[in-house]
Amino acid sequence: MPGLVFPSGSFAAYLFDCDGTIADSMPVHRRAWLEALAPHGCDFTSEDFYGWAGMPTDRIVELLNRKYGLLMPVAEVSAAKEEAYYRLMPTVRGVPEVVAALRDPPPRTKRAVVSGSPRVSVEKTLEFLGLRRYIDTVVAAEDYARPKPAPDPFLEAARRLGVEPAQCLVFEDAVLGIESARAAGMQWVLVDPRALRAERPDP
Repeated sequence: MPGLVFPSGSFAAYLFDCDGTIADSMPVHRRAWLEALAPHGCDFTSEDFYGWAGMPTDRIVELLNRKYGLLMPVAEVSAAKEEAYYRLMPTVRGVPEVVAALRDPPPRTKRAVVSGSPRVSVEKTLEFLGLRRYIDTVVAAEDYARPKPAPDPFLEAARRLGVEPAQCLVFEDAVLGIESARAAGMQWVLVDPRALRAERPDP
């Protein structure tokens, strides 16, 4: 598949991160974050935003509080960020190369989405993109104790699918996600939406 580099071998399951992997949504999420943080006078650098990709929303608010010495209400800011994202969701598009792998994997390949976002956000994104029916299970922030880069999210997906971790192939855009896949004993495909956009022929 053009643009994606697959490891050799066959796999019983494909595990997909959502934001930045299935959905080219990271710029939209950053806009939502900046809207939610503006009333509190809190910055969110591009370096931190992409470096913390894959972390649950509430954990990110906690890290921002710590970094800037703030006392932002975690639940309130998290809710404001998600509300802003839902409003901006019509601008989100799928990453074509990943969507193709999700829709048309090898026969009998099981599929899961494994995300650090709240379940409602993941489900809304998949429904908006018309992809929910291709997914066997969704593992979201509520479904594990330790987020990426711990192996827990991907191991939970493998458990639900009834597939050994070594038979799972992870699709990820974030460093924390790749570390999580590696810790789970899984191989991975690195997804870079910006590079993939540059490689596509002009319409």
